[in-house]
Amino acid sequence: MKFRRSERLIDMTNYLLEHPRRLVPLTFFAERYSSAKSSISEDLAIIKETFEQRGIGTLKTVPGAAGGVKFFVKVKEEEVRPFIAHLCDLFRSPERLLPGGYLYMTDIISDPSIVNKVGRMFASAFSDIEIDVVMTVATKGIPLAYAVASQLNVPVVIVRRDSKVTEGSTVSINYVSGSTKRIQTMVLSKRSLAEGSKVLIVDDFMKAGGTVNGMISLLDEFNAHVAGIAVLVESENIEERLVDEYLSLIRLSDVDVKEKKIKVSEGNFFSMNVKNR
Repeated sequence: MKFRRSERLIDMTNYLLEHPRRLVPLTFFAERYSSAKSSISEDLAIIKETFEQRGIGTLKTVPGAAGGVKFFVKVKEEEVRPFIAHLCDLFRSPERLLPGGYLYMTDIISDPSIVNKVGRMFASAFSDIEIDVVMTVATKGIPLAYAVASQLNVPVVIVRRDSKVTEGSTVSINYVSGSTKRIQTMVLSKRSLAEGSKVLIVDDFMKAGGTVNGMISLLDEFNAHVAGIAVLVESENIEERLVDEYLSLIRLSDVDVKEKKIKVSEGNFFSMNVKNR
């Protein structure tokens, strides 16, 4: 079947978006559309230019006989800043206050439009770093982890508080919670993480960083490496931060239960993003 150029462009674009960071040989597209490699190269140049102009991402060419093209998610600053400002407005709502000064976040974490955008931004920030898996703990951070993993085209590994018989043999560690200073347990299936894996840790909320620090300690048991840490919200007024290098979208500065005021601001996304690039 012979494809018109417009049809090729649409289908190639869709394929690249569905397979981020995967090396696609030019011969694959040439055979798929019964077209010459020179025509495919011209099509990819058009897609690359459009992706970059629209802030969708970029295409990177790998030369050589075994080469091809890879799609990487890249977001523009003019897309990120309004989105973070919108998130800050959502978090400032007095209706989010719960007893004890906690914030209700479930509606945000369960909104696909928000979670998918967060996934794109985290994936963009770490697009130039080699990552094998995304890790999170079994809480509200799971949707975020899957959103990031889908944009990086890697699996998700979920750390649990207790073992499940369906996961086989496990590795467990004890760690100190950063906020409550209590000893807690983390468990991870031995089959879920290959030795030497490069891991991006994703979480929804970080106070002192005890949970994240626990996951880092758990990675040591697998001889795995931390490729990066990304959190949706970080708490600012912490006496002792257990984690130094991390990326955040929102910074929570203060919660005034009496006055029903929540003070939030932009996180360190842009300053840390520069380092990652």
